[in-house]
Amino acid sequence: MRSKALIRLVTVATSNPISRPLCTAAAATGTQKLERIADQLLDLTKIERHDYGILFRHKMGLHRYGPAISATGLSGSSGPGSGSADAKPAAAEKTAFDIKLEKFEAAAKIKIIKEVRSFTDLGLKEAKDLVEKAPVVLKKGVTKDEANPILEKLKELGATVVLE
Repeated sequence: MRSKALIRLVTVATSNPISRPLCTAAAATGTQKLERIADQLLDLTKIERHDYGILFRHKMGLHRYGPAISATGLSGSSGPGSGSADAKPAAAEKTAFDIKLEKFEAAAKIKIIKEVRSFTDLGLKEAKDLVEKAPVVLKKGVTKDEANPILEKLKELGATVVLE
């Protein structure tokens, strides 16, 4: 009698996707991890919880005005006129670019570091470390008009630079 009740309990528990990890002994470590995360979230102040909510939505690809463009194909259309037709014009108009240093000539390293310092407001050590990490993004969210003189100058110095 007891074994039938246990089998029924396990069957009901495994049919519910939320309680599934709680049924197996192997998932106990996952459950402990989730409990630890929940405890840490409960220990946050109100401002920290607000900041965490914003960061979490950002990491999930969500923003203030709804889901990210990549998520619209997954959710389907919610009404007439919505869906991928609205997403195409937004994706076609790219206004912010990243300047990425692919590689550079070893002889021009010092000149490139000086140039990187001039448009990033970094110190000498930070600019040197950044340049040595090539390939690396030097500046994010730059308009095409701002990026062109920087690209030309770096290419002139012997660097391979691309806009992304």
